[in-house]
Amino acid sequence: MKRLMILISGGGSNMQAVIDACESAKLNAEVVAVVSSNANALGIERAAKKGVDTYVFINKEDRDRKILAIAKEKNVDYIVLAGYLGIITPLLIDAYKNKIINIHPSLLPKHGGKGMYGIKVHESVINSGDSISGATVHFVNEGIDEGSIILQRETDVLDGDSLEDLQKRVLEIEHELLIEALQKIL
Repeated sequence: MKRLMILISGGGSNMQAVIDACESAKLNAEVVAVVSSNANALGIERAAKKGVDTYVFINKEDRDRKILAIAKEKNVDYIVLAGYLGIITPLLIDAYKNKIINIHPSLLPKHGGKGMYGIKVHESVINSGDSISGATVHFVNEGIDEGSIILQRETDVLDGDSLEDLQKRVLEIEHELLIEALQKIL
């Protein structure tokens, strides 16, 4: 059974999807730690309710060193970024080469990179006039949202879509796509 660490910054719905998939045996894995870059993240409460060890590291200077220490202590096999807003440093990337994955709310390479997270991605999609959006799971490398793509799934951008409408449809895709990507790599 593979051991997963999940990094979050917000509500933790993708994290919850992974925990649920582990509990239902859709994934042959166990979430052994959740780390947040936000002390007020709802995902911390969600993880704690499931009995998962949780950590909050806000200080960017030594965050990845602390994350790496916990990952080593808990024998983590893969690190999953699920709505994590921190930028992973080479220290962590080198230690977990091709073992860190991220879920992004667009069809990369479009609408990715620095500053492209959350509702900002959907705003970029709608403002660009794209007729299709979606989600991407990719390996993390030194570039922001530039790692090798594992899986993608599309959804239409509908006439009159609000940012929240598009965000909701993409998030539903993310929950399924993240589990499928983990099944593929585990």
